[in-house]
Amino acid sequence: MVANPPPGITPVRRLPVIDVARAVALLAMACFHGVWDLGNLRLTPENYAATPLGRHAAEGIAGSFLLLVGIGLVLMNGRGLRLGPTVRRLARVAGGALLVTLATRIVFPDAYVFFGVLHCIAVASVIGLPFLFLPWPATLAAAAAILAAPLLVKADWLDSPFLWFLGLGRVTPHTNDYVPLFPWFGIVLVGIVLGRLGLPALARSRLGAWEPRGALGRAAAFAGRHSLAVYLIHQPLLFGLAFALAQVVGPNPKAGLKAFRADYLAMCTRSGGEAAPCRVAARCTSEALVREDLFRDDGRPYTVPERARAQALSQGCYAAAEDGAPR
Repeated sequence: MVANPPPGITPVRRLPVIDVARAVALLAMACFHGVWDLGNLRLTPENYAATPLGRHAAEGIAGSFLLLVGIGLVLMNGRGLRLGPTVRRLARVAGGALLVTLATRIVFPDAYVFFGVLHCIAVASVIGLPFLFLPWPATLAAAAAILAAPLLVKADWLDSPFLWFLGLGRVTPHTNDYVPLFPWFGIVLVGIVLGRLGLPALARSRLGAWEPRGALGRAAAFAGRHSLAVYLIHQPLLFGLAFALAQVVGPNPKAGLKAFRADYLAMCTRSGGEAAPCRVAARCTSEALVREDLFRDDGRPYTVPERARAQALSQGCYAAAEDGAPR
């Protein structure tokens, strides 16, 4: 089954530079996952992947993958819809998404991945096909609407778990990877527009004619050609290495301190305390708990004497901070 290509879609060969771009995105994702693994296993003072900067990095990495998905759809179907290769690719991606769901359901049952980047890619690879054959301005307009939708559309009924994949609810689900169709499918459509407008020129350019000759270039191109396999393998490998390291060196002594101080400050101010002494008391309490080996951030319960001692330290720190605060 082959559809007639519309104007603007020019047949192009496979471009190694696109494979290398996928490899770069994979490397960035592996670095992010490595940082997340270290934080999750308390090998770093905090989970830097969960900070605002870390979340922005994750969004940028996911966006780069989805942009390349749109470009890849143009590459695969530049001569018209190739049903066989498209279905085989979809089966691989959907199978990979199912594996991610099953594995995370076992390892992280409270935050398993039900609609992550692979799930989004699988769905986007189907609903993106018609946009290959529409005028590119229409595709660009659809992309803009989808990117803007989460800012404009919010409704309580969209918070149903059955509609979480849309991303238009008021509540963000608790999951380790959440890439809903809105706004992320919009980036796939931007990739389709870029592919339709830019791939013919890229194919004629020196960059498009580039072939990897060195070991690094060939390895990157190979990884980009087999990006799904690399994606599925890298995180279990990285997590296993980080877990083994954690058994040898133990947790970072400052792991969880920043989160503890933030929680203490929030509770202290909600209870009527002023921000300045609450902030001083939070630091004082955390340091005292660490000093007396009473700091807990791994779920271990306190004994009754330990709890009493921890409360006494907290109360003493707050009293000292309040006495030292300017009147």
